Amino acid sequence: MMIPAQYLTKSPTNPSPPPPPPLLYPSRHHSNTRVSVIKCESQSPLELKPDNSLNKTNFKATTTGAGAGAVGPPPPYPGGVGPYTGRDPNVKKPEWLRQKAPQGKKYDEVKDSLSRLNLHTVCEEAQCPNIGECWNGGGDGVATATIMLLGDTCTRGCRFCAVKTSRNPPPPDPMEPYNTAKAIASWGVDYIVLTSVDRDDLPDGGSGHFAETVKAMKMLKPDIMVECLTSDFRGDLDAVSALARSGLDVFAHNIETVRRLQRIVRDPRAGYEQSLSVLKHAKLAKEGMITKSSIMLGLGETDEELKEAMADLRAIDVDILTLGQYLQPTPLHLTVKEYVTPEKFTFWKEYGESIGFQYVASGPLVRSSYRAGELFVKTMVRDRARSTSSASST
Repeated sequence: MMIPAQYLTKSPTNPSPPPPPPLLYPSRHHSNTRVSVIKCESQSPLELKPDNSLNKTNFKATTTGAGAGAVGPPPPYPGGVGPYTGRDPNVKKPEWLRQKAPQGKKYDEVKDSLSRLNLHTVCEEAQCPNIGECWNGGGDGVATATIMLLGDTCTRGCRFCAVKTSRNPPPPDPMEPYNTAKAIASWGVDYIVLTSVDRDDLPDGGSGHFAETVKAMKMLKPDIMVECLTSDFRGDLDAVSALARSGLDVFAHNIETVRRLQRIVRDPRAGYEQSLSVLKHAKLAKEGMITKSSIMLGLGETDEELKEAMADLRAIDVDILTLGQYLQPTPLHLTVKEYVTPEKFTFWKEYGESIGFQYVASGPLVRSSYRAGELFVKTMVRDRARSTSSASST
């Protein structure tokens, strides 16, 4: 006999699970979840200090969902949440940033190889505009991709990034170091970039997993040059040392933006001084280590602030700098304040090299793992290795 629906009740022994906690930095992967906005407990509206940071009145995170009442100030631009997101209708994407959809035989081969070995790339996860060029081989015909280790889910939520986030991502794949080395050896490349999501849930932040991957690659192909674009490992300098001494050739870590915009652009667990400390220690941990960093432009930084950031990187002897245009993945991410012209990027390249950087890759579509400076960096790695070897033998 069927029981009418109105007489059915949920068993008290199997209550519905509680709703998930709010995400402080919503991304495109969480468009159907509860999201957080900032609510001011005082009766005064949100105000900005002269340096664009929020006044320290009493704020708290408040969840909203479908049908919930609006809280906090309305976003300044359409499609956004909070004071820093949405798309500014007055800032139009210029022609020099328009790219064709990726396609081609080599592109399909790389995509298939990555899929078979269950590997992730920052090219796909971060929606890199250069994916077609790199996967199809660029000008030299050698296809390459930037492998993203430790899964595809990050424990942090920076406002510029399209990678999906979670407080408790799946555990790392123990076969990933070997599978990564196997895939890269099959591509026939002699320079590779490894990167990763942030893994604050791991005791060493994932440093050991990185190091295992580097060692596996060097074992399968001893002459390959390896660059690791790393997280800050929560400022753990022992974790930095472990990776720097794993056989790595280039240690890269991005400060992302100028000092003033750090708390707006990056997750609160990241920081300007912490990033500088990581880069400085990587240089000290291994003699001859080449260090590299990257800054996004178009977030509202001034010329003087950018010069200051470049000077700070040179003060700790960072060798290589990349500068590229910030591109907004979705309206829920940071608003683009300016599209910097190719001519201005050329100026910054010349300025950076004039103050001591060994190489500056600067252009609207340049990314921290971009292959534009690959030939230069390979030569630099060989020269640095020779000079270090000569010094140690005398």
